[in-house]
Amino acid sequence: MPEINPIRDTDAEARALGRRLLDEARFGALAVREPGTGVPHVTRIAVARAPDGKPLTLISDLSTHTRALKADPVCSLLVGEPGARGDPLTHPRMTLVCRADFTPHSAPGFAPLRAHYLQTHPKAKLYIDFADFSFAVLRVARADLNGGFGKAFQLTPGDLGLNAA
Repeated sequence: MPEINPIRDTDAEARALGRRLLDEARFGALAVREPGTGVPHVTRIAVARAPDGKPLTLISDLSTHTRALKADPVCSLLVGEPGARGDPLTHPRMTLVCRADFTPHSAPGFAPLRAHYLQTHPKAKLYIDFADFSFAVLRVARADLNGGFGKAFQLTPGDLGLNAA
């Protein structure tokens, strides 16, 4: 029996859906590898778009996922939430394969990212200036889009309007 490839050819509709999922994401599930063991570790993080459009998160040095990213910056970010009705597996979602680049408080780029981030996450003002927080910009290498049952696509950074990782 021949192997069936479930991945469809990327089209304008898939690109638009991928961009919408990224635009609308205010949080996502971040997957990292635990240092020393390589065990997968997943956590929910707040997500914004950096000024250049790449996914951006504010994270604490005290968290397991920050320590993991500093040991190995390769990660995945799942965005897209199920709607209020229907089977959750029929709602679109997208996994971004990324590499994290950190911007600590001491870096010249922190202040502009801070101002930008607070536009979409104003409650972060309570902790954004704590010394243990830094920004991680996620450089996307590729994306796996599930547009709903039977609608699988592989997207490039260009498909999402991003510069290549």
